[in-house]
Amino acid sequence: MASDLKLAHVVLQTSRLAEMRDFYGRVLGAHVVFETDESCLMTFDEEHHRVAFTQPPFPLENKSPMAAGLHHSAYTFASIDGLLEHYSRLAAGGVVPDVCAQHGVTTSMYYLDPDGNFIELQVDNFPTPEASIEYMMGPEYTADAAGPTFDPERMIQARREGVDLAVVSTRAWALAGPPRPAVMEAFGAALADFASARS
Repeated sequence: MASDLKLAHVVLQTSRLAEMRDFYGRVLGAHVVFETDESCLMTFDEEHHRVAFTQPPFPLENKSPMAAGLHHSAYTFASIDGLLEHYSRLAAGGVVPDVCAQHGVTTSMYYLDPDGNFIELQVDNFPTPEASIEYMMGPEYTADAAGPTFDPERMIQARREGVDLAVVSTRAWALAGPPRPAVMEAFGAALADFASARS
């Protein structure tokens, strides 16, 4: 594979173009680069567009949680504190994550978009890709790739109290809190709630 190959953008087909545009604009801090009645191209960085939407001239069926397809697209922050600050801004506006997962390799928050696709906002817990891969090949990740869920408000409080980033970015810290659902259970519940609200 070419070493200079990079993911350029993701395009989602939707019948809710305006809702999707507004949601991705809010959650990713993205802005519109180009828009028509049939499409919308957005970016949040140096790329001319990172996410786009296409709306066909006929209504689409609602996405079923039982259908194969995209589960999530992921976007990374430089630090846990940056991720937590973004979480707080969104939460103040009523947008909260559906699942918060301590994968070990990343600390991640998942938000369901208006069509039922997850957006993962994450931070890498290791300084290099090589260190991340080494962890992923190790016993903790091999035994449970998903990891536990965590409470972002508890994490914010821990950081205010001076708990080190190296501590709050571990599964041990997430597991030391009050009992919470497992990651896959939380995903299932979020999708079931979404499907119920759309029916």
